[in-house]
Amino acid sequence: MFTKILIANRGEIACRVITTAKRMGIATVAVYSDADKNARFVQLADEAVRLGPPPSRESYLLADKIIEVCKQTGAEAVHPGYGFLSENADFARKVEEQGIVFIGPKHHAIAAMGDKIASKKLAGEAKVSTIPGYNDAIDSAEHAVEIAKNIGYPVMIKASAGGGGKGLRVAHNDHEAFEGFTSCRNEARNSFGDDRVFIEKFVQEPRHIEIQVLGDAHGNVVYLNERECSIQRRHQKVIEEAPSPFISDATRKAMGEQAVQLARAVGYQSAGTVEFVVGKEQDFYFLEMNTRLQVEHPVTELITGLDLVEQMIRVAAGEKLAFTQADVKREGWAIECRINAEDPFRNFLPSTGRLVRFEPPEHNLEQGQATTALGVRVDTGVIDGGEIPMYYDSMIAKLIVHGSDRNDAIARMREALNGFVIQGVQSNIPFQAALLAHPDFVAGRFNTGFIAEHYAQGFRAEDVSHGDPGFLIALAARLHMFYRNRAQGLQGQFWEGHKRLPAREFTVCVIGPQGRNDYVDVNLSEVALGAPTRVTVRMPDGERVYELSLGRFLGDSRVTGSCNGQHFTAQMVRGKTSNPLVTRVIHDGARLDAIVMHPRTADLHRLMPYKAPPDLSKFLLSPMPGLLVDVAVQVGQKVQAGEKLAVIEAMKMENVLLAAQDGVVSKVVAGKGESLAVDEIILEFE
Repeated sequence: MFTKILIANRGEIACRVITTAKRMGIATVAVYSDADKNARFVQLADEAVRLGPPPSRESYLLADKIIEVCKQTGAEAVHPGYGFLSENADFARKVEEQGIVFIGPKHHAIAAMGDKIASKKLAGEAKVSTIPGYNDAIDSAEHAVEIAKNIGYPVMIKASAGGGGKGLRVAHNDHEAFEGFTSCRNEARNSFGDDRVFIEKFVQEPRHIEIQVLGDAHGNVVYLNERECSIQRRHQKVIEEAPSPFISDATRKAMGEQAVQLARAVGYQSAGTVEFVVGKEQDFYFLEMNTRLQVEHPVTELITGLDLVEQMIRVAAGEKLAFTQADVKREGWAIECRINAEDPFRNFLPSTGRLVRFEPPEHNLEQGQATTALGVRVDTGVIDGGEIPMYYDSMIAKLIVHGSDRNDAIARMREALNGFVIQGVQSNIPFQAALLAHPDFVAGRFNTGFIAEHYAQGFRAEDVSHGDPGFLIALAARLHMFYRNRAQGLQGQFWEGHKRLPAREFTVCVIGPQGRNDYVDVNLSEVALGAPTRVTVRMPDGERVYELSLGRFLGDSRVTGSCNGQHFTAQMVRGKTSNPLVTRVIHDGARLDAIVMHPRTADLHRLMPYKAPPDLSKFLLSPMPGLLVDVAVQVGQKVQAGEKLAVIEAMKMENVLLAAQDGVVSKVVAGKGESLAVDEIILEFE
């Protein structure tokens, strides 16, 4: 067994590998860019060595420098994590040539399977079902359109070296094929240094189901069941679960055996994933093989009780697998939600900056713990007060739950999301909560088009409906009364001769869009911390009564307690919105902004005029922090609605900014290559 390994990665996955290595008694070396010098993984490692500036090309993609660090520190092996150099056959070969062990498959297997064009040809030769398509590199956008026409729309345009949703587009017509080819090629060149692109038929209403395989150097290969990864947005996975609620035992066995057959064909050693697209009749086709550890590997770990990172390290050290196919477990149900730094209410634009508050939910399962116990696990690479940089992907954490069955896992996940506090940057938690509550998701009726179908116009606040809005109003009133009574106590207003009897009747002003507020009358009984408080809410359809008991929450954003005998976890933000009088309550993804006031004050508040925001229609503003990689228009140019204006790159993704209406460009404020802040002006119009 190794005594020291180097982790050629960053963030969550670096922390994940370090955790298992420490448990195995193996020393760890971290490498980092300037953007990550204070990151959690750097603090966890036994040693840390600087690679270079923040951009990946100048740090985490410097293969030769990473190998040199291995020699300097005496690291005997390299774990590449996922992304960056994890599927780079040249890097694996160079590592092996220097006498260092690559904790992953051999370079020939990466070359054979990591290249999507070559892997499809090999899969065909191995008699594995493949999707119809054009499996050679395409040289121009015009050629791409011609091929797409011959295959028949819709088609999927894919970068040969792609992964993680990058370098991938679905085209339904000639225009989309032309533009999609260009975007895929650019993203592939920037992210992977390989701009080869191919096209295949897009299977409609498909499921994305993948098989986890594990092989050793002694010819043993097993499959560790499947993962359901069909809930995707822009081809990036959002929610993953194991097992799949869709496939039968017979299909699972057939897919697993094909995956093993493919792995054997290339002499696969280490953990890998064979991805399939599955039709509605459970017909399945080989999609690609990821020759690395997957982001969603924890759901497999929880249902099997295996630590996949440990297995990778043991295989790399030459050990045989300690179990056979018959020993592989499938216990309970696991779900993973990717918690990303993005604003779901602004078309999921990246959100970078400082994590003012980062409080994961209570969890009893630790990262890298080999167990099938039920509970909650949080895999993360950030800490409270840390930074989310613009140079890398948007993942903040992975939230994983393990339940006795699927309904239990969904319930555990919803509760865990309620207790996940993230402030300072926006996160996709409201979107995750909405997905988990959607009746089609709960019933298991979905495919890869689920999000595009149900959120075709984007994700809006009204898409997050709370099952009991009266509860949110009652909780806002109860929290307001606690802080009001506390303030009166601190001011001596409960002393003899200075008593002030607290009011019981209040009006809750629920802040609505564009000044359209609702006013709800409430009545509270005696308020005391820990004691039940009876809150009567006069909703339009009648009175509702809530018996609220709260735990300790002073100074916390997370509030726990019971409502009518049922436990709940919610979040509260006071005085930190644009209006310092507002109390924000968050529960089940829904957000209520409210001002709790005396009824007479509410009467006057109704008379206050609404101050409309300024008209910004004559400006193109940067919707997020990022790098301005292209300005597509000039001063004096007439533009039409929908026309391309600029391109901003953030978190390794290109974001094209389009004209919202017709106009004439009067001024170009920002130039190509500039780093922009959110809402910074790029263009002005006449």
